[in-house]
Amino acid sequence: MTRRAAEVRLDALLSTACNVIVERGLANTRTSDVAAAAGVSQALVFYHFATKENLLAQAFAYAAEQDLARLDAVVNSTVPPLEKLKKILRLYAPQGRSKSWAMWIDGWSESLRTPELEKVSRRLDLRWKEALTEVISAGVDQGTFKCEEPAGAAWRILALIDGLAVQVAVHERVITRRQLNDWVRVSAAREVGLEPAQLA
Repeated sequence: MTRRAAEVRLDALLSTACNVIVERGLANTRTSDVAAAAGVSQALVFYHFATKENLLAQAFAYAAEQDLARLDAVVNSTVPPLEKLKKILRLYAPQGRSKSWAMWIDGWSESLRTPELEKVSRRLDLRWKEALTEVISAGVDQGTFKCEEPAGAAWRILALIDGLAVQVAVHERVITRRQLNDWVRVSAAREVGLEPAQLA
């Protein structure tokens, strides 16, 4: 197997592992489940990852990198801070059936017991907060936003989304995604001195 083929296969295994984890949960995912879903032998899975714990940690990191790549594309774009803020809020909030949020909630829980997952979870979490802080600070500098503490605002906005997303993902029909988006828009607007309609 060439190095390129090995990289492609590893990428496919990680992507498949993420799908299996979303369906079965981190605690209930077995290497045999990932092998079966990928159509490969369990020996190949162990060849790449050595242990189940390593597989799960790398799959979690892989999913995190996908999210961070989308975040970086927004932060590095040339659109004004207001547009960046809108895009970050859309990226971070749960979409569709909240499958990715199911994985993050599961990952946070397992991070209490698994140091490898805690490191990935912390890095992902801090990167989102750093990016939002950067965007809010740029908006303040340009006079678009009014905010005395961009870092605190970023933490509060994302913490609100975290809490509401758990409700949407875990407790079906307790609140709607429309309510979540409305509440986030109102809160974020207050944090940066805007009217909620400006974040619509």
